[in-house]
This record gives sequence, C-alpha cells and structure tokens, in this order.
Amino acid sequence: MAWYHTFFEGLPQVAWKQNQEEEYTDWEVDFLADVLELTPGSRVLDVMAGYGRHALPLARRGYELTGVDISEEYCDEFVQAVEAEDLSVTVIAGDFTTLKLPDIIYEAAYCLGNSFSFFPREEMGLFLQKIAQQLQPGGRFVAHTQLLAESVLPHFQERTWMPVGEDIQYLARNEYNATEGFIQAELTYIRDAERVNREIRQYVFTLAELSAMMRQAGLTVTEVFSSLDGEPFALGDDQAYLLAVKGQ
Repeated sequence: MAWYHTFFEGLPQVAWKQNQEEEYTDWEVDFLADVLELTPGSRVLDVMAGYGRHALPLARRGYELTGVDISEEYCDEFVQAVEAEDLSVTVIAGDFTTLKLPDIIYEAAYCLGNSFSFFPREEMGLFLQKIAQQLQPGGRFVAHTQLLAESVLPHFQERTWMPVGEDIQYLARNEYNATEGFIQAELTYIRDAERVNREIRQYVFTLAELSAMMRQAGLTVTEVFSSLDGEPFALGDDQAYLLAVKGQ
C-alpha cells in the first residue's frame, strides 16, 4: 500500500488544512476559472480534491464538479458542505488511479495542492492517461507541483522546520535518491503532547520529462506558470502550474 493511502489522517490532515490560506485559495479559484476557460455549467474534475477547497467555490460559481480524494475524513467533510449548500458536486472517496469514475466526459480537470508528485514514473504515466481519457478533445488540465527538479534541487534542504497554524510544529528530514529520482522524507508533527511520525516518498521530474509524459498521454503542455499572476516558470522558482490541452 502506498504511503498516501494512510497519510491524510489525524494530525497531518489537520496540519495540511491549517496551512491553507483562504485568500490564496480564492486566487487559485480565479486562476482555474480563467485558464481552464470555464463557462456556466462546465463539467470539471478535481483530482485529489481534499475537503473541497477549490471544488466548493467553483461549484458556487455554477460549474458542475466531481471531486475525488483518498481521505475518507476529507470526503466526509466535503459531502457535508455540499449537502448543506445543495451544490452540484459529486464526491468520490478512493484512489483515483484504481477506482471507476462516473461515465462523464469533462471540459476541464485539475490537480492542485502539490499532489502531483505521489506517483513513480510508470504510475504517473497511467495517472495522466486516465485524466486524458476523462477529458473531451480540447479539454484543459492544470497541475500544480513544487517538486519539479528545476524547483527543488537548486534549493534542496536535508532538514526543514516550520510552524503550521497556531499550535502545530512540522519537522522534516529529507533524503534525495538520485538514481530513482525521489525524495524520501521522515515527517514529524507536534501539537502539545501529541507527536505523529510519517514517512513519505515524492517523485521529482524535470519539466521536459513531465511534458513528454503528458504528450504520450495525449496532453500538450501549452504554458507553465510560476505564480497565479501568469509569470512564466524559470529555473529555481518554488512552484509551477502546468496548463495542458487534450488533442483534438
């Protein structure tokens, strides 16, 4: 079983949510609506949707969302919000790579929150193919990552520490496996007397490698941004938003 099947439970899940800024989320939602060229009623697939951080505000704008996430805790919270507001959202709990999706063809899809680095190369190819299969010709896909080789390697840190929210401390010990192209990390979350340890493995791709994998899946990368205001990605930038279009 892959590490991400059980990671988003308990304190790590709480820490992830506390680390999200509402203002930045609103900015990402505006960005998605713009670059995905959404129109009223557009069918949109949110992969690694979490608790609906992006899907809920997009649904409030009149788009039809399908959100998929592996965390049952997040999905329960997501469903409660959807039902409370009677929004046009379908929430699916499970592993996107193996579950059967609804028989829907989408105008657009996205995978945000740096979830795009969970899969080794073979699985990443299958992941991208599955997304492409769900899109109509000309459909658009946005992926966010902080683990392009051009981002992470120039500033690689073996140890990091940061506060999360008001009461959680986050510690990480990182080791880069150059042969296999992944970062193995031991994470520790601390809140008062509570201490939770997790191990994760995240894969590092060059932009050229990822673009080639997308092309093989039928998706052509048309733009790569370093920020939500449209700045083009360059070596050393902390993050990237990749925009890809499915072939006609």
